[in-house]
Amino acid sequence: MKKKIIASVLTFMMVMSACPSIYAATEHYNDSSKTGDAESWQAYQDNWETLASDFTQVSITPGKDETELNFAWYSEKTDGEATPVVHFGTDQAALEAFEGTSGDVDTSLTGDKAYTYNHVTVTGVQPSTTYYYTVEKNGEQTEPIEYTTQDLESVKILYVGDPQIGASKGQPQGDGELSDEAGTANTAALNDGFAWDRTLDAALAENPDLNFVISAGDQVNKTGQPKEEEYAAYLSADALKTLPVATTIGNHDSLNPDYMYHFNNPNTTEYGTTAAGGDYYYSYGDGLFIVLNTNNYNVAEHKQAIDEAIAAYPNATWRVVTIHQDIYGTGLDHSDTDGMILRTQLTPVFDEADIDVVLQGHDHTYSRSKMLYGDGQTHSSYEFQLNEDGTDYDWDHAYNVESGEAIPLNPEEGDEEGAAAKQAFTEDNQCYTIEDVEGNTVTDPQGILYMTANSASGSKYYELIASQQDYVAARSQNWLPSYSVITMTKDSFEITTYQLTDDGQVEAIDDTFTITKTAGAADETAAAATEETTDAAETTDAAADTADAADDQAEVTTEETAGETAPAEEAAE
Repeated sequence: MKKKIIASVLTFMMVMSACPSIYAATEHYNDSSKTGDAESWQAYQDNWETLASDFTQVSITPGKDETELNFAWYSEKTDGEATPVVHFGTDQAALEAFEGTSGDVDTSLTGDKAYTYNHVTVTGVQPSTTYYYTVEKNGEQTEPIEYTTQDLESVKILYVGDPQIGASKGQPQGDGELSDEAGTANTAALNDGFAWDRTLDAALAENPDLNFVISAGDQVNKTGQPKEEEYAAYLSADALKTLPVATTIGNHDSLNPDYMYHFNNPNTTEYGTTAAGGDYYYSYGDGLFIVLNTNNYNVAEHKQAIDEAIAAYPNATWRVVTIHQDIYGTGLDHSDTDGMILRTQLTPVFDEADIDVVLQGHDHTYSRSKMLYGDGQTHSSYEFQLNEDGTDYDWDHAYNVESGEAIPLNPEEGDEEGAAAKQAFTEDNQCYTIEDVEGNTVTDPQGILYMTANSASGSKYYELIASQQDYVAARSQNWLPSYSVITMTKDSFEITTYQLTDDGQVEAIDDTFTITKTAGAADETAAAATEETTDAAETTDAAADTADAADDQAEVTTEETAGETAPAEEAAE
């Protein structure tokens, strides 16, 4: 069992913007005009005007468990009622209709054109089965698409980071540079959408038995602005018609409700919310997957989401958390500033919950940590705060929650006091213990594996931090799109990471890392979860008894008061 560490009460602030302006992408990016097949690239360009204007792409998301599948899509709003219906089944000529819910899309995000979003859950899904599906757009069914489920004994997951469609803005292409202007003029989205599609195709060709995809956030690039052409490019990837994706809310996704419209996430909670939504969780095979919106710094709420997920699926062998910000990363732009600002708060929470693996993004570099757990010491909590005029966050400072001290994350030369505060902040974040294990296979570890994914599209890259941190076991930055493949069984959790070269070759960039779990360790984790669930239920029952007693006392008091005031009322009359 991992060391149990009680987290202190935490305050919070929501991250509501993109990263600070001091952060800059490198000159490296994936230029689709050079890396793409010429014929395919030309066809994508020719279709861009149509694609960029089609906001009705369908997204598929894992359901609350492997027996369900969630769908979401836009329909153009007409005079008739919305038709949130998916037709799904094994017989293409006799598909079953599943009805869901719909709502209005904020027209400020769609050029004032009215759309409805549709969310539908399909139930009764079986493994290793071929299905067909269509969706209704204003009552009209789309063409049937074949969808095949995979085996559950060995679940294969594609893990990607930061597709961030549109982030290549300003980079050169041909005689000009890529633009992020709205609509079809967003040539950065065109470039990155093609690159994203290319990576997924390569990964699926190498792994045709993928069960689903985990994205660690920043699906699109524009922050707090209309960006439907970026979502159109992201969702149009051919592979996503047959692969569910469990997305994470990144800082570029967080400010608008368009993320929440486009993705029908399972077991959504009110914890960790921003405009895009909050924390959610799901079960798949032998794993419990918990997705946290860490653009909200209320770690107490994130803990509630984790506890709720474990109570719902106490017998899962593996507990995997996905967050966007990389609290244990190695990129120059984030890992020692806004990335690790949540480290002191989340580390003990993850330890207490017996999390096995944390999947991260944000840093546009690749890294794999050593096995880490908390040091059991008391550390301060940190957050970002609004700037003076309240229009954005003060990205130049971390704020100590307890003392209110503003800590400069990039102190100016000669600012000795600021440099000392930054150094103290950095030292306080050395809140981890490195487990003494050897090799690339570990059995029943105490610590947690933290992965950070590089960009899956290559739309933007960051440099590695100059000095590799002691908690990092492996890292790389080769300026190439990359992805990881996870293979999860009852006994093992295996992860291998690959890059896609300019000429389309797939190459491993790190040794395969495997966590194995013995039956005894798995049973101990399940037993602890059951005990925690029972304790929570007893606490709830006790609270209910206290409330009932209070109600009874209130009724007695009311009756006594009424009896005492009656003579006075009679006298007044």
